Amino acid sequence: MATRFAFWRKIEEDALAEKHAQPGLLSDFILGSQDGLVNVLGVILGVAVASRNLSDPLTIILAGGLAATFAESISMGAVAYTSTLARRDHYLAEVERERGEMNQLPDLERQEVREILERWDFHGSELEEMVSKITSKPKAWLEIMMAHELNLAPVEKVQARKSAVLVGVAAILGSLVPLIPFIVIGRDIILGVVVSLVVSTITLFLIGWWKARTTIGRPSRSGVQMAIIGIASAIAGFGIAFLVSGGRGA
Repeated sequence: MATRFAFWRKIEEDALAEKHAQPGLLSDFILGSQDGLVNVLGVILGVAVASRNLSDPLTIILAGGLAATFAESISMGAVAYTSTLARRDHYLAEVERERGEMNQLPDLERQEVREILERWDFHGSELEEMVSKITSKPKAWLEIMMAHELNLAPVEKVQARKSAVLVGVAAILGSLVPLIPFIVIGRDIILGVVVSLVVSTITLFLIGWWKARTTIGRPSRSGVQMAIIGIASAIAGFGIAFLVSGGRGA
């Protein structure tokens, strides 16, 4: 009884950890919001500097920023959808391969179960009892091999739609962060650039801080890393946009 409890307790702890951390949703949100913010910030900074001596630079900045926002959100959502479907196809292919190995090479697969259980401190008669019980249940055997040999989790088709929506919405929200200062401040383009950079840096820091708080790590360090990486990427994007524009308005 104690042996069975210890084994299934391990399974329950793994399931609870996945449920509480929700790594897929968290990574989708971070991916969408960070990518949207960084890309649009780079675009509007380049456009702002290149167009600041034109008659109506604000309109150009907002038009370029909004175009980049919606193009980015659609693109990111589509990528999230197709990549999730690809993960699902990969998982299903590995299920079939693993099932075939269980039928054709049962002794080898039993040894792999044994090695997994040894990592969980099962030894001797307890180990052999658990190996026998697991390998007598094909469904449990397959699921353990998928999760603990291949480190793969099942991917439902509905996850592709959820991921696409979450990434797309997060990309829109992130993209609006560097745009809002220009909307609020108006025609003072230089001030808009400064405020946009400050607000974007703070937002990136908060995203990194929140990521560490909901998973693992030091929130302050994660926030600083996210801000540095994001702003560096945005500045690189700005530099490219500025060079392509020929430096007009400098």
